[in-house]
Amino acid sequence: MTDPTYEAVWNALPQAAMILDAEDCFVIVNGAAENFLGISSRALKGRRVANVFGEASRLMDLVGQARKGPGISVAEHGLELSLPDRPPRLVDLHVSSMPELSGGAMVLIQPQTLAERMDRSLTHRAAARSVIGLSAMLAHEIKNPLAGISGAAQLLSMQLGDQETELCELIREEADRIASLLDKVEQFGDNRPTQLSPVNIHDVLDRARLSAKSGFAQHVRFVEDYDPSLPPTAADPDQLMQVFLNLLKNAAEAAPKVGGMIAIRTSYRPGIRMAAPSGRRESLPLQISISDNGPGVPDSLKRDIFEPFVTSKATGSGLGLALVSKIVASHGGVIDCESDPGWTTFRMLLPVWRDPNTKKPAGPGKAAKATTPEKATS
Repeated sequence: MTDPTYEAVWNALPQAAMILDAEDCFVIVNGAAENFLGISSRALKGRRVANVFGEASRLMDLVGQARKGPGISVAEHGLELSLPDRPPRLVDLHVSSMPELSGGAMVLIQPQTLAERMDRSLTHRAAARSVIGLSAMLAHEIKNPLAGISGAAQLLSMQLGDQETELCELIREEADRIASLLDKVEQFGDNRPTQLSPVNIHDVLDRARLSAKSGFAQHVRFVEDYDPSLPPTAADPDQLMQVFLNLLKNAAEAAPKVGGMIAIRTSYRPGIRMAAPSGRRESLPLQISISDNGPGVPDSLKRDIFEPFVTSKATGSGLGLALVSKIVASHGGVIDCESDPGWTTFRMLLPVWRDPNTKKPAGPGKAAKATTPEKATS
């Protein structure tokens, strides 16, 4: 593909597009396909499709059907497509024969969840806002008398025997647990504007990973796949750290004690836009995904997982992911969850930092380069 006009159109396609030769090897792929597969076009060229999608992939069956005659085009919707070391993705597949390439074929892959992701994100924002009014009342009306209960229990324990002292200590522990829960709820009442600055996503991810690895995720093997040319995002680094730590903690708790793995990936995906509160359509090209190889999210919770008080944990408050959704929304981004048995992925889309002087967003490669992480750490 040497014509610059055709090349520009090819790379502007929102679907992952790839052309295969008669031997089922990649001839050329567009930018969306590179992002979808996580592999560069240079590395894909000449590589067999089966080495990427597997010999038994349904994609190979559709390619075979399309090759039965000139001009044949086949499609399948809602297909589960698997990739190495990644959770399955629900996609729409379109395959067309290309007789001019002597048995070649063109494959278009459209992830099915994008529109649903945007709709769910807006629902989650509304759900988080519904807690804000309640949180202010809870913090004021419950925390103050709770401190009095805890103080009274402490005074009583000084005047009673060992058995009664144990009961007083139980009262204090439960009061402290309720106060900790109210601290989480209280965060929903913070309506102050988020103070945004240019933030290198990889710096925050690395700090969160190191913190997790030294604490709650000691049993987990981390795999990182970063795009080192990612431009900065507009964020509060402390709030972003809170989001990443929460997602990593959930992933670590879900991952098996033996063979547990968390994959952290970043990529640049141009073309994804969303209506911002100001009415302007904001581009969300920065993608961060955190995956674990745990048992997956129960089907009954998938659609409501970001709503307050929804949890599958026996001792969970159900507020962690609701707060994550609120923070991401305050940064102008969206977050969604895809889960199947054996894989769960939380995927965030964030905007690029805009220079307040020029109002222009930074493009790929314009951030200070992050240190390229090792592919796997233990």
